[in-house]
Amino acid sequence: MTTAPSAPPTAGDPSAATSSTPTSVSASRLIGAPAQQLFDLVADPTMHPVIDGSGSVRRVKGTSRKLALGDRFTANMRIGVPYVIANTVVEYAEGRRIAWAHFGGWRWRWEFEELEPVDGEPITRVTETYDWSTSRAGSAYPTLFGRDRKNQEAMTRSLNRLAAYVAHSGQPL
Repeated sequence: MTTAPSAPPTAGDPSAATSSTPTSVSASRLIGAPAQQLFDLVADPTMHPVIDGSGSVRRVKGTSRKLALGDRFTANMRIGVPYVIANTVVEYAEGRRIAWAHFGGWRWRWEFEELEPVDGEPITRVTETYDWSTSRAGSAYPTLFGRDRKNQEAMTRSLNRLAAYVAHSGQPL
């Protein structure tokens, strides 16, 4: 996969980066926590409103649980107007990768790569990707309406919120 790197999304943060392909955009950053801990937070859909950097995820229906391949979850969303959307987990590798998609085919993928510890502290590269290669609306839709850029900015904020949540020992942001 060829990516076109762009400027770090957080000024002065060398651990942050963004990239894109013709059908996806990604944001990455290093977070001082074990990959499994970060994976477990993202794999719990009730945490999505806490870490969401777009402000669109209002509430996830149901109780706290760890998702697995094929699981469905429903979220109350708002982008302009409120709506409800059902998502299905379509990719899953315990502790390393999880992705879900809704009926439109867009995927949100999270990947966790644990790196060598620094001074004995765990470090994980976390990457969130918005992938529209399987979109029912066609590959031009996200770029036509600027969703690619907006989602990339929101993913950067989501990664920052995830890092802040972990740094504050799970205290509300």
